[in-house]
Amino acid sequence: MDITTDNEITTTDLSKFGYRELHLAKELLQALEDQGLPEDFNDDGLTIMFNMHSGNVFFTNSDYQVAMLNGDKLESFYNCPNCGNEGFAEDILTKSGKCKECKKQIIY
Repeated sequence: MDITTDNEITTTDLSKFGYRELHLAKELLQALEDQGLPEDFNDDGLTIMFNMHSGNVFFTNSDYQVAMLNGDKLESFYNCPNCGNEGFAEDILTKSGKCKECKKQIIY
């Protein structure tokens, strides 16, 4: 039995992707083919997900990691569980007020 509610924030159901989101998914797949996944991203359980609140389309996996396009480059997108800071590596490292845990997530 499939139960859906209006409270859903994310989905992997392609029938809920609009034309814009399908185009973004296509760009993600092309980046995956051309560039591969970010070095610190685990491919176990790899799927495309759509956040219906933000409009973001991204890769996620069984570890709940996120990879998104940053311009034309496929990069990991980080979220600090300690302070809530989020963004690509460059964003995390340059934001003021970041905690010590933020930097620990980013692997070069």
